Amino acid sequence: MPRRLLRIPAAVAGSLALVTATLTGTAGAATDTRTGTAAAATIPSHLSGTLADGATWIADVPADWNGTLLLFSHGYGPTVAQNAPSDEARTALLSEGYALAGSSFDPQGSWWALNSAERDQFATLDAFSRTVGRPSRTLSVGLSMGGLVNAQIARDGAGRVDGALGLCGLVAGGVDLDDYQYDAEYTIASLLMPGQDVRLTGFADAADAAATAQRLTDAVIAAQATPQGRARIALAAAYLNQSDWAPGQNPPAAGDPEGQEAQQFAWLSQGVLGFIENGRWSIEQSAGGNTSWNAGLDYAALLRDSEHAGQVRALYRKAGLDLRADLATLTRGARLHADPGARRRLEASSTAGQSLAVPLLNLHTIADQLVPVQQEAAFAERVRAAGDDRLLRQAYVARQGHCAFTTAEIVAGVRAIDRRVTTGRWGDVAEPDALQRSALSLNLGGAAFVRYRPGRLVVGRHSSPIGSHLLD
Repeated sequence: MPRRLLRIPAAVAGSLALVTATLTGTAGAATDTRTGTAAAATIPSHLSGTLADGATWIADVPADWNGTLLLFSHGYGPTVAQNAPSDEARTALLSEGYALAGSSFDPQGSWWALNSAERDQFATLDAFSRTVGRPSRTLSVGLSMGGLVNAQIARDGAGRVDGALGLCGLVAGGVDLDDYQYDAEYTIASLLMPGQDVRLTGFADAADAAATAQRLTDAVIAAQATPQGRARIALAAAYLNQSDWAPGQNPPAAGDPEGQEAQQFAWLSQGVLGFIENGRWSIEQSAGGNTSWNAGLDYAALLRDSEHAGQVRALYRKAGLDLRADLATLTRGARLHADPGARRRLEASSTAGQSLAVPLLNLHTIADQLVPVQQEAAFAERVRAAGDDRLLRQAYVARQGHCAFTTAEIVAGVRAIDRRVTTGRWGDVAEPDALQRSALSLNLGGAAFVRYRPGRLVVGRHSSPIGSHLLD
């Protein structure tokens, strides 16, 4: 079918306006499903457009659209419009009758696009409604960094979205992320690279960040050859909230510190540090400076917060190392101060969990090397403090890897939050047994939902730490 270009007048959410929309294909009459009024002559099967800040958006509408729109927020990476977690998930969700839409976020900025993501998503929702028709229901869905965007939409989206599904979401936020990752980097540099000048913040560019990542990775690989090095790797992994279940392996047995460390090493030696350093560079781009601090931090107290503290102590004893001495070295050398303005900007753009306006279901793999499952514990604590825990459910998948969900698990999650919105109550839809049954009924790749409770996220800083200790 020929493509046609529509010019849509109109200011959309915030300061953004829909500039153009390109439509391809026809799927039937377009109707505002809330009012029953005709919205356009046809529903296009594929749409794309541009927002005033240069962000692009795309949407797909099935021929048998059920009236529900899934508004998808993509993860960290190139700012390219996406409307589903994967091609397979897109196909499955369209076959379920859902329409899909999502934006690139602002392409002029950092890959850490939290400064624009939420407003671009709301603008995309407005663009879809103007072009196709107002959905009868909108469910927000977010993956990884987009899971943080999704949590913000669940907080701010009353009247715009009806429910939300988070997938491996970075729900503790960018402030906590930068802090605990810095603690791990600092530990590696201090204990495995003593006397070396290692840049951990203030990267000039992506290449500068990559150079640091390579140096840290090389140090970890070299240290793995000795018991002393392995003990110190375990300490850094504890501060990183690093999973001890690696790809292609069985979970280590309880009380097997060597097995735990070996699998944490597998993660650290296979690209995790590269992802971390590139992310830090992007966050500093977005915030306008260094957002991390450790001046005055007690690294012995920080270790006590970790579920891996016993593992670390056992490995230090076996290696004949003085753990207290290493912790004292870290505490004594902790002198980093954040740029207060950058810290405040990151707090403003990249936190969530203070409250919820709509029901939110979060799914997380229990062995996530990039967004530790412990982030869910920190997020739940903040939601409880806001008095909105009745709106939150969290479910877990027994699998290694970041966002390593099957298509069946994703669709089961969408069905569950859709059911919660339809009925007005959770019932058992978010329970692992119900999710497992729903996923297996789809024959889309299996499922591994389990009953699980994550440990505490090791951060050691208050949620709003801008204070005199940062300004000394």
